[in-house]
Amino acid sequence: MTVALPLALYEPEAIAPHEAPCAAYWYEGRCPSTGDWLRLPRSPLAESVARRVMDELAVDPICSQEGKMYGVLLAATATAEIQVLKAFSGTLQGQTDRPGWVPPLPARQTLRTAEIETLHQLEQMKQQLQELHSLPIRQQYAEVKQFCDQQRQQMGDRHRQRQQHRQQQRVVLQQTLLGTEQAIALESLDQQSRQDGSELRHLKRQHRQQLQPLEEAIAQADAQMRQIKQARKQLSRSLQSQLHEAYQLTNFAGEWRSLPDLNPHLPSGTGDCCAPKLLYYAATHQLTPLAMAEFWWGPSQGDRVAGRFYEACADRCQPLMGFMLSGLSQAIASQPSLPILYEDDWLVAVDKPAGLLSVPGRTSDRQDSVLSRLRSRLPHVTAVHRLDQDTSGVLLLAKTPESDRALRQQFQARQVRKTYEAIVIGHVATDQGHIDLPLQADPDHAPRQLVHPQGKTSHTHYRVVDRQGDRTRLEFAPITGRTHQLRVHAAQGLGCPIWGDRLYGGGVADRLHLHAHHLTLCHPHRQTWLTLSAPLPF
Repeated sequence: MTVALPLALYEPEAIAPHEAPCAAYWYEGRCPSTGDWLRLPRSPLAESVARRVMDELAVDPICSQEGKMYGVLLAATATAEIQVLKAFSGTLQGQTDRPGWVPPLPARQTLRTAEIETLHQLEQMKQQLQELHSLPIRQQYAEVKQFCDQQRQQMGDRHRQRQQHRQQQRVVLQQTLLGTEQAIALESLDQQSRQDGSELRHLKRQHRQQLQPLEEAIAQADAQMRQIKQARKQLSRSLQSQLHEAYQLTNFAGEWRSLPDLNPHLPSGTGDCCAPKLLYYAATHQLTPLAMAEFWWGPSQGDRVAGRFYEACADRCQPLMGFMLSGLSQAIASQPSLPILYEDDWLVAVDKPAGLLSVPGRTSDRQDSVLSRLRSRLPHVTAVHRLDQDTSGVLLLAKTPESDRALRQQFQARQVRKTYEAIVIGHVATDQGHIDLPLQADPDHAPRQLVHPQGKTSHTHYRVVDRQGDRTRLEFAPITGRTHQLRVHAAQGLGCPIWGDRLYGGGVADRLHLHAHHLTLCHPHRQTWLTLSAPLPF
């Protein structure tokens, strides 16, 4: 079965297969053996080849029915011929293999029979749970309980009315009767009260006799459900453990590791994504990867949209990158230098590229950042503010503790003037204006922010720079500095999301079209005003 295809089938005019300086994204990780930072680009050529694959998928009815991630890998043979590998994540219409596509890792084939049997058992358990959840006795119990509650309510209403009437009678009797006659009359009222209590207790016993058998049957069904869920969880974990143990990954240094050896906490599905399949195939067929690109195709799911490129998934693929790229000398690249906009003894400003973090993330696979790159030569530098990962432009850092304190105070006091430039989708009618929308984090869709009356105040001035068709170029001057402020203010305040903003409806683009253009501040040492500017990339 032919899997690797010549590049000429997809890009007849292609000359330079490796375009790292123009990469829109880097697959990267730290080699567990040497500590080197390993990188493989998503180059323009890889994206172009991926779009040709999208054209193939568009006329394939099978691929249009099921949304999933696809990937392409450009790789060189020993004779320097460039070939194209294609892969899809998981299964396609229940099949793991498809002619012309990279096959799954051997582990899935080895355990295929056991996996099919386990999946069949899990499906049977799922059906049992559905049947137990839909038992007619549950509806019967609900109806009987509703009837009992209504009876209790009606009796309670009657008893309260009679109690109020007796209270009124007691007042009259105490005013009109004396001695034995009063005592006999009051005793009669007390007897009525006791009768009401007896009537209520009798009704409760009746209800208990009706409900108890139903409750016991439901409790028994619930206990069965808990047992089935526990058994299902254990069965699923057992299968996952077998798969993890069986999945043996190799890298370009010839090293082999099982998934548990690399990370015992990897979730289910690890090893079935495009990137591991592509890199494994290349490593076991003496191919040298040059560039890779992953994209979604088929019906949308959440933020997954057909035709859009995506980064390595953070929980499955990204933790494997360092190991899988090990031994690939072409991927070992010194981290690209950052354009320095300004530097003196107290501060440094860089032109942060889109896609690079301002500061390191929490996990080991998100350590590459402006701060970590600068600390290779400036070990004490600190970031005094941040830009979103997808936003480019002026980023300011301090070189001394005194500068750090002074600059942070300016940002907190809103003394730093910031100007951004953006391209939004839509026609902004007014030439300039002000947006005032309170923002708070969306608890169900992090890291999204949403407009909420109880959110933090957020203010932005805007000015139209240019209008061309259905695109408007804007200048933003944020007064506050909330997370995603400009992105939400554009999408909801103006009704025109920033082009390429995948979180707030900005369509498909090669990047988020938001750039920190100018930053004006008071120099922490010289006490003079300083304006820093980063050239527009779009």
